[in-house]
Amino acid sequence: MFARNFFKYPNMLGWLLPSSRFLVGRLLRQVDWKEARLIVEYGPGVGTFTREILDRMSPGATLVVFETNGEFVQFLRQSLRDPRLHIVHESAVEVNNILAGLGRGRADYIISGIPFKTLPDDLREPIVRATQGALQPQGAFLVYQFSRTVLPYLQQVFGNVHQDFEPLNILPARLFYCTMAGRNGEGALKASKGSGPNNAAKNRSQAYPSRSSKA
Repeated sequence: MFARNFFKYPNMLGWLLPSSRFLVGRLLRQVDWKEARLIVEYGPGVGTFTREILDRMSPGATLVVFETNGEFVQFLRQSLRDPRLHIVHESAVEVNNILAGLGRGRADYIISGIPFKTLPDDLREPIVRATQGALQPQGAFLVYQFSRTVLPYLQQVFGNVHQDFEPLNILPARLFYCTMAGRNGEGALKASKGSGPNNAAKNRSQAYPSRSSKA
């Protein structure tokens, strides 16, 4: 189903395969699961990240996912029946309105796989700014992409943007961990063993010695 929808709506998905377990694991290591009470996910697709988030969340936490593809929304509602999960058929730009309508406060984490490279120009900055407004002051925006297109938008809005890389994904993925706090007080972010620009570059060169560094 994921591949079929990619060929129907390539700009919505960015790639025809779901995320690998390596990518899921690397990104989710940034989450403090004991403290997280409200998590938001943009672009859950068939629920690859969603299932792992639900498995790791505490019983009292809430997950709100935003999906614009109606077929994925229907699939998620049928396959993931968890009272902690709210599936919203809306664009991520509406995150503040939706959370307010659900009677929720600001999120501790927002996780996004929306392909910024194919996203319309007039939606890129509004989504990032809406995300910043929907986060707790010490919250974190965790982004995975196949290009650096999102980076300047993140840098305009967030005070700290840490870059990472996961080579064991098809395609290899770039990760961005964003907070409003300074480097010495990154709030919700957890230290990730083996992550960081230098280690990411080392991992990339070892796994793909003949590949270009551009994704």
